[in-house]
Amino acid sequence: MPTYYLTPDGLEKFKKELDFLKNIKRKEIARRIERARDLGDLSENGEYQSAREEQSFTEGRVAELEHILRYGTIISHRGGENAVVSLGSSVVVLMNGEEKIFTIVGAAEANPIQCKISNESPLGNTLLGKKVGESIEYEAPKGKITCKILEVK
Repeated sequence: MPTYYLTPDGLEKFKKELDFLKNIKRKEIARRIERARDLGDLSENGEYQSAREEQSFTEGRVAELEHILRYGTIISHRGGENAVVSLGSSVVVLMNGEEKIFTIVGAAEANPIQCKISNESPLGNTLLGKKVGESIEYEAPKGKITCKILEVK
């Protein structure tokens, strides 16, 4: 079984999402299906089909979250002067003349919009094990990118 690396915040987020889906969303969908059934012929009932599709998606997400939580491993990181980039690290890098902050997380928790990058991504994988002051180079879709590690939190 794969291991899912989760930060404590990510663990809580997934637990809340699972609770919402099981205790609120399922009931909402059941009511939608019941109302659609009351409308009659199900073969041409768009509302019924839509509710069933949403039910299928929701049940798939419930199964996925239960799997992640069952096989998840909580990661934590301690920053400091001699810190090494590891899962859970927030890393300040100088990239293309700009300071950027990335948090290294497991693939299940990755969200590039929030600058949470997977340890399996090209940048995340290259940063692992590095220290403040080191420069790294990694292959991105745009080509090779070089950045310097300014801080590890």
